[in-house]
Amino acid sequence: MSALWSVGAGLLLLLLWVRHRGLEAVLVHHRWVFVCLFLLPLSILFDIYYQLRAWAVWRLHSAPRQHAQRVRHIQEQVREWKKEGSKRYMCTGRPGWLTVSLRVGKYKKTHKNIMINLMDVLEVDSERQVVRVEPLVSMGQLTAYLNPMGWTVPVVPELDDLTVGGLIMGTGIESSSHIYGLFQHTCVAYELVLADGSLVRCSPTENSDLFYAVPWSCGTLGFLVAAEIKIIPAKKYVKIHYKPVRGLQKICEKFTEESKKKENSFVEGLMYSLDEAVIMTGVLTDEAEQSKINRIGNYYKPWFFKHVEKYLKADRTGVEYIPSRHYYHRHTRSIFWELQDIIPFGNNPVFRYLFGWMVPPKISLLKLTQGEAIRKLYEQHHVVQDMLVPMKSLEKSIQTFHVDLNVYPIWLCPFILPNNPGMVHPKGNETELYVDIGAYGEPKSKQFEARASMRQMEKFVRSVHGFQMLYADCYMTREEFWDMFDGSLYHKLREQMNCKDAFPEVYDKICKAARH
Repeated sequence: MSALWSVGAGLLLLLLWVRHRGLEAVLVHHRWVFVCLFLLPLSILFDIYYQLRAWAVWRLHSAPRQHAQRVRHIQEQVREWKKEGSKRYMCTGRPGWLTVSLRVGKYKKTHKNIMINLMDVLEVDSERQVVRVEPLVSMGQLTAYLNPMGWTVPVVPELDDLTVGGLIMGTGIESSSHIYGLFQHTCVAYELVLADGSLVRCSPTENSDLFYAVPWSCGTLGFLVAAEIKIIPAKKYVKIHYKPVRGLQKICEKFTEESKKKENSFVEGLMYSLDEAVIMTGVLTDEAEQSKINRIGNYYKPWFFKHVEKYLKADRTGVEYIPSRHYYHRHTRSIFWELQDIIPFGNNPVFRYLFGWMVPPKISLLKLTQGEAIRKLYEQHHVVQDMLVPMKSLEKSIQTFHVDLNVYPIWLCPFILPNNPGMVHPKGNETELYVDIGAYGEPKSKQFEARASMRQMEKFVRSVHGFQMLYADCYMTREEFWDMFDGSLYHKLREQMNCKDAFPEVYDKICKAARH
């Protein structure tokens, strides 16, 4: 009884404090209160629901049976839209707050919402080494399904909640991308419901134009209903080497050198300042030295980027063996390093041991509850951007990031970009090595102003024939956007498949200049 009185008294004091400060002030300046008391428990309930659902589907083997029926329902909705006179654009009925992108999708309120309830792994073909999945399957769900069977996908983008559909219609990358390319380059076929309600399968040899135009199109060519993705044999551990490097030129040289080595299964860099970084290389293995195994994904372990920083501060190299699934989702618990701005004490050992099992809060719930004040605050004083630039422009790019943003840590992830048709490809006729430069956090640059600074960044990226990931805020004009991306195949297909009355152009869907 005394415990209940204590809890009641604590809640009363909290409510009085919130009333005194004002709810908006608390949500903006003390967001951790709301996140810790409400969003973390809600996130746990979300996870439990989806895990129970996945278990039920697996036990009942219902997904393959019901997939065709679900697709027919989508086709019926599209045909109904046509009967109504095709008066509005179509979009998926999934609420905008459920997406991992921080952008607020206002178009959901004005477009015809097509309900797409497709979130199951359909089949694993061991002979072809392909897994067939529905678009709302998440990376956490997929690796949990494949790993016990001895398989994994070649590119496992960070964050458990990223979905296959989002990674195809947008893009995805991981530290294995210097071998396999972007997530789209590991896909061998897509199935889509088009603007006329027909179901089409496309691959490099079947409807190939559509196959190459789908990535980066953000759902403006049709509704993705299934995808076939390559799978490779999984191994138990990633043997990872940590190497601190100082001096920008040396950092770029070492990172480029390691990125060109195909014997490295994984290559990643974390920059903690303009001239300090830790470059990590990893190889898959089934053997491990027991004393060097680090189960970094356990809830009580330090956040990965903080763990890596220890090697920089101690100025020493190191070798560890991380269980493969822990490695694939190593940045999930801290949402890279974004969680330190939401829960400043989140990496404290006491918090980790007592409450780390509840971390991270769902990004979708953070979006749902952020409110207009927090949204504007983030928009003006926070950056979440991934810029893809040629490796040969790495040093110049980092200097530009430092001057315009000054956000650290910076994530460096190499990838090979083949000269395939579509919106994104190298300038020349050959495959080229690129690097993803990820900036997430509060800019320290004194002259930072969200729109002006990002337009300056976008201009630089265009000048080196780079690309901006489309999940983030984009400030380009239409002409600038299509200068960055190759729209020739995309526009050709939109004309051929009568998409112009069915779906907005990708620019109108994602760019601020078009949405405001």
